[in-house]
Parts: sequence; C-alpha cells; structure tokens
Amino acid sequence: MNELNTSYSIQHLPESERPRERLLQYGAESLSSAELIAIILGSGTKNVPVLRLAQTMISHFGSLQQVAEATVEELRQVKGIGFAKALQLKAVFSLGQRLSKHVFSTKYKIEHPVHAYHLVKDELQEEKREFFVVILQDAKGYAIGQHIVAIGTLTQVPVHPREVFYPAIRHKAASIILVHNHPSGDLTPSSQDCELTLKLIEAGRVIGIPVNDHLIVSVQGYLSLRQKGGFFD
Repeated sequence: MNELNTSYSIQHLPESERPRERLLQYGAESLSSAELIAIILGSGTKNVPVLRLAQTMISHFGSLQQVAEATVEELRQVKGIGFAKALQLKAVFSLGQRLSKHVFSTKYKIEHPVHAYHLVKDELQEEKREFFVVILQDAKGYAIGQHIVAIGTLTQVPVHPREVFYPAIRHKAASIILVHNHPSGDLTPSSQDCELTLKLIEAGRVIGIPVNDHLIVSVQGYLSLRQKGGFFD
C-alpha cells in the first residue's frame, strides 16, 4: 500500500479547510476526530485526500475507540495506510491511552460540565449508536472512573437504574454524572431523556449516590441538563 506524496498533503487543501491552520486558530476542540487524525497522517494517497482517508479509517473500524485499539496490522488493512502511518497512529493512540490513565491517577476534578464533556467527547461525539456512560466521582468531585453501561441504536439506548448505579456502588463512588450521545447531532433532550433523568435522580436519592448532572453529547458539542434547569432543583 503506497503512501504517496506531498502534493496530497494537508497543505494541498484550501487554507480555510486545512486542519492544521484551524487547530492553530481555534484550538483542538474545534476539530473533528477525522481532522485530528488527518494531521497525524499528514498526507493521503494519489487518489484519496488525507481528510477522506482519515474519515474512511474511522468508518472502517466503527469508532475512534476501535481505531485506537487496532493493531498495526489491522490499521494497515485500510487502503492508503502503510507501515509508517500505522506506526504513527499506534504511537499517538498509545500515548493518549497512557495520558487518559494518568488523568484519573492525578485527580481530575470536575467543577463544570465542560470538564465532564472533555472526558468523554472523543469517545462519544462521533459514534453512530447511542452510548450511555456514567462518570464516577469521589466525595470531593474528582473523577475516579467512567463506565459504558448501555449501547443502543441510532436513536435510543435502553437504560435501567440497576446498570447505572452498579459501577458506582462497586467502586464506592460518592456521586455520578450521566452522559449519553445523540448521533443525529441534535442536542435537544427527548421526552425519554427527560423522564430517564428524573427517574435516575430519584433513584440516586434513594440509594444515597446523587446524580450531579446529565450531559447530552454530539458533534455539535454538549448540553448540560443541570444548566438547562428543571431537573436538579
């Protein structure tokens, strides 16, 4: 699989579309996972521009998480990814995984919904199915772990309070934050989202593990139901 030349690099794109320039101007948070991967790859092939190659890679594996977990040989199965590019990707994702573990070990405090958003956005915002995640916190608000408790379809994810609170009880969490994604991109909470949030808040009160917030995440960003109001009053 040939890794071809600089004429198909990021510099070949119009300036307004170059991920590198956008990263410098707006920050990494403004870029999609595909754009960040395109920066790592640097160039595409003769027939496939680098950004399309990055998008193809995510589609091939199904999610950013699965790309990160792929072996070098599995990465090379994507047309246009040679040995050097596969090694680059593996090295970057391995560093990211190490840093993720370091975040929890160095006490990552969640004082604002955006802090919780940054913990999960790379895993959830571009998923094609709904995922329901629980972030566990200690008594001082520090993150001590996060767990996927349910995986659904394009439009819904079935969740039971037992599944939500089990990891919190097991790991002796003092409180939790709920997170789920909307693959459609629309951050508007559905009636089911609202009903489930109220149900889990009440369950948390009974169990003694309060729910601090419920975030909805998509490619558009996030919505905090606590900030929205009407749920945690």
